Amino acid sequence: MKITDHIKNANGKTLFSLEVVPPQKGIGIEDLYKNIDPLMEFKPPFIDVTTSREEYIYIDKGNGLMERRITRMRPGTLGICAAIQHKYNVDTVPHLLCGGFTKEETEYLLVDCMYLGIDNIMALRGDAMKGHQYFEATPGGHSSAMDLVNQINNLGRGKYLHDDQACDEHNKFCIGVAGYPEKHMEAPSMNYDLKWLKQKVDAGADYIVTQMFFDNKKYIEFVTKAREMGITVPIIPGIKPIATKKHLKLLPQVFKIDLPEDLINAVESAKNNEAVKQIGVEWAISQCKELLDFGVPVLHFYSMGKSDNIKKVAGELF
Repeated sequence: MKITDHIKNANGKTLFSLEVVPPQKGIGIEDLYKNIDPLMEFKPPFIDVTTSREEYIYIDKGNGLMERRITRMRPGTLGICAAIQHKYNVDTVPHLLCGGFTKEETEYLLVDCMYLGIDNIMALRGDAMKGHQYFEATPGGHSSAMDLVNQINNLGRGKYLHDDQACDEHNKFCIGVAGYPEKHMEAPSMNYDLKWLKQKVDAGADYIVTQMFFDNKKYIEFVTKAREMGITVPIIPGIKPIATKKHLKLLPQVFKIDLPEDLINAVESAKNNEAVKQIGVEWAISQCKELLDFGVPVLHFYSMGKSDNIKKVAGELF
């Protein structure tokens, strides 16, 4: 079922969903199940599965020379989606990236999604390659999420890259895109970023999931400005309970977000990471209660391999 249908069928009730990361190569899927199992009591209608882009590794040739190869440390997004659907009977949302994929490879992935009965796609440009300062389009690939959205929509209408095919309603994906309450790090202004988001929606995106944030005012202002600009699709907030002292530096560095002073002070004053985790749970509960009052369609939790803190938060809400 499409995400927009899940939201419509909820009749105003806020849904619970989560995002998981594929395990690294060589690690079985059972560890991922252990992360998902405790959260199934909250009846998520869908689960997102991220995609990692390629990166360079260097292989010692034994003669003083190093050979550079391309690899993916976390492959298997579609396989994991299929396994989750089969085990839990929930919809899955694979993340599709521009970076690291040609248009032909993207088409093959979309066809595989059709075969697996996957109705939803999260269309993302993706980050720069590890070690690169700026994003560069893969030769033969897309340079923006808007172009990726266009390809997904074209395929749903039966328009493939090199020919046209008969299609039916089942070929039409529900497409999600990313939104940034504190603006994308490459955008020169919030207004510019919202104009770009509007273009993605106009290209065919059906819903928006935001980057994590810790200040609800920024999300509410983001939604208000988006609505004023004519963006009418659901805007789902992304939630991440802070869990360690390292997050004070890591989260702003990686995701280019601000943390509220009250949260910073509480984490700095904590005796250990166990205390930090409890602070993060309490902050997320308070944050989510306010978002529930605001009437968000879904609370979408970012799970980075651990679910105990998310379970505590969801247990107070659902």
